[in-house]
Amino acid sequence: MKKILVVLLLFTGAIGLAQEGVKVKGNTITVKESAPVWPGCESSDDKKQCFNQQLMQHIKENYKYPRNEAGDFLRGKTTVALAIDEKGSVVVRSVKGENAKINEAAETMIRKIPKMQPGMKGGKPTSIKYTIPLTL
Repeated sequence: MKKILVVLLLFTGAIGLAQEGVKVKGNTITVKESAPVWPGCESSDDKKQCFNQQLMQHIKENYKYPRNEAGDFLRGKTTVALAIDEKGSVVVRSVKGENAKINEAAETMIRKIPKMQPGMKGGKPTSIKYTIPLTL
């Protein structure tokens, strides 16, 4: 009777400590990951495509072309490294490009990305990193 009780308690403890989105099969551990979800894409069938469309729309609507001393619009390339943190907020890690004014305008535009549902890893919120090359 004691053996059955011990086995039952061990089984109950193992179920209580199990993680959502983690599978163990032999020596292989599989962790389910999901990307951040842009506001309004929660019910979309293809959340990745919706995320990309919303990001492109955000860039079109929020990027303000800087001007040089002569008043002409500046164009160029820049690369933005960012992360969507555990709370769903955007954190700009770096902005690299040849023109400082373009870099500053790109960073300002990226900081305006709305707060979103964070990415998940093993059932827990996690920071997801992105690198976006922009030709503006």
